[in-house]
Amino acid sequence: MISYRLMTTINKHLIKKSDNSHRVQRPTQTGFSSPATHYGEPRIDLNEVLVTNSSSTFFIRVVDDAFKENNVLTNDVLIVDKSLSPKNNQLVLATIEDSFSIVKIEKDHDTELNIWGVITFIIKSVL
Repeated sequence: MISYRLMTTINKHLIKKSDNSHRVQRPTQTGFSSPATHYGEPRIDLNEVLVTNSSSTFFIRVVDDAFKENNVLTNDVLIVDKSLSPKNNQLVLATIEDSFSIVKIEKDHDTELNIWGVITFIIKSVL
């Protein structure tokens, strides 16, 4: 009887083998492998590439063709930075009569505008 109790005490402290398999799986490819199999292109993060001040930058989707004269069409995405000051010949997003409008800043622009932000990039929709 003593040996039986000793075995149960020892069995409680044994290490259990993992159920997970850590073996590398063989590829299921048949034939010759592509020369580009081991070449991986890094993903492009648009926030990293197109945004300089993330706390004041907004993405806005255009819902109609009202701004054709500025080559901004339906489903284009405007990247607008509120921290920038507009310069000559830049497109800005301004509020006119309680709605957003795209305006090109010109030297002889004599009307007062409530500028919401400067358009830094326009991502074009091709569909």
